[in-house]
Amino acid sequence: MAKLKPLYDKIVVRRFEEQEQKTPSGIIIPDTAKEKPQMGEVIAVGEGKLLNNGELKPLKVKEGDVVLFNKYAGTEVELDGEKYLVMSEDEVLAIVEDAKVTA
Repeated sequence: MAKLKPLYDKIVVRRFEEQEQKTPSGIIIPDTAKEKPQMGEVIAVGEGKLLNNGELKPLKVKEGDVVLFNKYAGTEVELDGEKYLVMSEDEVLAIVEDAKVTA
């Protein structure tokens, strides 16, 4: 099994699964018409942001954090049949505290 190791201020996020959605009249909304969830679990983090003076500033997010990000954040990659988002820590809008992981 391959493992992603992000560099510097990059993080790897597993987006939460989409729930099946129905309209009030019972019509199931197809996957192509749904918006993707904007929340996920951080599964890997880089070693820190590289500053101009050569020092590494540690990241605020850590593995296991549940994060909220905007809908166009990151780059989607597929590895061993699983989809992940690779993004900069700057693209994280918030860490969701006391969240129950549903992925």
